[in-house]
Amino acid sequence: MSEKTLNPFKIAQKQLKEACDALGEEDAVYELLSQPEKVLEVTIPVKMDDGTTKLFTGYRVQHNDASGPTKGGIRFHPGVTKDEVKALATWMTFKCGVVGLPYGGAKGGVIVDPTVLSKRELERLSRGYVRAIAPIIGERRDIPAPDVNTNGQTMAWMVDEYSSLRGVGQTLPASFTGKPVEFGGCLARTEATGYGVMLMMREAAKYKGMDIKDMRIAVQGFGNVGSYAAMYAQAFGAKVVAVSDVSCCLYNENGLDVNDIMKYSKENNKLITGYTGECEELDRSKIFGIECDGFAPCALENSITSETSKEIKAKIITEGANGPTTPEAEEYLLEKGVFLIPDILANSGGVIVSYFEWVQNLHNYYWRFDEVQEKQEVKMVDAFVKVINAMEERNVDMRKAAYLVAIKSLAMPMRLRGWF
Repeated sequence: MSEKTLNPFKIAQKQLKEACDALGEEDAVYELLSQPEKVLEVTIPVKMDDGTTKLFTGYRVQHNDASGPTKGGIRFHPGVTKDEVKALATWMTFKCGVVGLPYGGAKGGVIVDPTVLSKRELERLSRGYVRAIAPIIGERRDIPAPDVNTNGQTMAWMVDEYSSLRGVGQTLPASFTGKPVEFGGCLARTEATGYGVMLMMREAAKYKGMDIKDMRIAVQGFGNVGSYAAMYAQAFGAKVVAVSDVSCCLYNENGLDVNDIMKYSKENNKLITGYTGECEELDRSKIFGIECDGFAPCALENSITSETSKEIKAKIITEGANGPTTPEAEEYLLEKGVFLIPDILANSGGVIVSYFEWVQNLHNYYWRFDEVQEKQEVKMVDAFVKVINAMEERNVDMRKAAYLVAIKSLAMPMRLRGWF
């Protein structure tokens, strides 16, 4: 199968099959995990500001609930497809499994360009989506969270709508995570995924006999994940030499001022183009060829292809995005000796801290910022060690090792439930 014909869901299935074969698990394990348990497609009517009504298509996929309720984000993006959402739900199951969370994977998406909607139209769309998927979600069943182009405000609207639909006369904050701190959210949740990406970069550097303080790092994508990944890389002492988004790539061999670029981006419609600090502005595609020691792809899936992989000079890659590396590209990078931390481990910080938020909501007791980050670090470093041990024991790459750890954690509850 050529790279061009591989969609994200088929990539996820291929990764799963390779790991099941390496683990020697029963065929039933692969069969049960290769398809989601539930795929809901909905049509959402939204009254626009000009009085017209538009229809939007949305999805909610629940992959596997053997270990507990399902969990996963909701993205608003014009490129959303059913297979993409199925793939993301599948990866979320393994992400929860590899870091030992009592969740299965889920994902949601709406086909929409949110940049062309007003705030009121976005609110109506958010509430309409919740009304459509309400029968299959809930704080003990499936807990959504933010993803691409959704945020704390989106979750607040969704909590409000869902609570009204349930008709219990009270707010149900544990039904969604990624909420604003002022509305039941968790401190350090906004930073969690990017922080985790750099925790894994730091641990990978240690494993390879390097020090992150001596590293030059490039980050592709400057949304929530990429911007915080770059910020924490700098905080850990690394030199961030390049960042990119959809508008351009900013480069300075002596290091960028990440905090200043983050401030500029917030004031410039979330774009980094036109930044006047000390750096060169290049075409966004140049990010792949930057001279660096660590590279963090934090944009969308399939950004590292058989073509772009040939440009990458980094020794370590930590996948901040979901599915950013195609199988062909990964094969090339591994042959070249690149140490690659897979997405289901590298970007698991978001779901880990979402789990913390859910626990706090259920108990109505909240932790300090530093407590949350300490707990996240313990979870992720423990998972890193487990994956490294599996990698060395089985003589496989990090992705296969991460899947081995995750599948072992999933197979037992499915077996005990009598699913096979």
